[in-house]
Amino acid sequence: MQRNLLRLILLVILVLSIPGSAVTEMPKVNDILAKIDNMLELNADGTARVKMTQQRAGEGTKVSEMIYYRRDRDDCFLIVFIAPETEKGNGYLRDGENFWLYRRNTRTFQHINRAESIGGTNARAEDFENKKLREMYKPALDNNNNEKISETILGNVPVYQIELEATTEDVTYPKAIYWVRKDNYLPLKVQSFSGNGTLMQTAYYLKYASINDKFLYVKAMFVDEFEKGNKTLIEVSEISQSGIPDNVFTKAYLESLSK
Repeated sequence: MQRNLLRLILLVILVLSIPGSAVTEMPKVNDILAKIDNMLELNADGTARVKMTQQRAGEGTKVSEMIYYRRDRDDCFLIVFIAPETEKGNGYLRDGENFWLYRRNTRTFQHINRAESIGGTNARAEDFENKKLREMYKPALDNNNNEKISETILGNVPVYQIELEATTEDVTYPKAIYWVRKDNYLPLKVQSFSGNGTLMQTAYYLKYASINDKFLYVKAMFVDEFEKGNKTLIEVSEISQSGIPDNVFTKAYLESLSK
């Protein structure tokens, strides 16, 4: 009996001594968030055309089109609707910590937050900003005070699955689970939960475009898990990195488009 136990111990030691066979230490969740932030922060101005296809249970399909301006170094973005005609000229502006919704018919601005729905769809204002996950979330911990992180497969892609808790009230949902590619740290799937743990939304990031070694999602599906049957597909095209004049990220510019 003792001889068999000794053989087993020696076998375990031998296996662990083989290069590549040792158990790898799991990365820290905050390190993963830092890499996500770095990969998704654009280092130049960006302009693109955005198509949103919204499906609502019992209401059919609605298609909206927008021009999207973004400048990450100043935490700015501008969304201007160009279709349908009933929403043409409406817009969303972020300038630093300030978010505004502009309504063309009344020519008024309304202060909003990250949770604001874009055009009544399942997409939120925070889905178009330079989202700084390290500032918005912290690792969720289990009963042993360990970070909730694991390795798994999503489809056929190796990913880290990490659970997060919000550190600020200015988020749409206070809890989230991210599935993040292990090779390039791009999120592929995000489940968002209410404070009591109810699944509210699932986001699928279906395609990214590489822009000067950074990445921008160009196809994503946002599925409403609370009101079943509602979902929004976002498709980004005609991406340009030409410099954007400073006055574009102002209320005055957005108002001028309605004249």
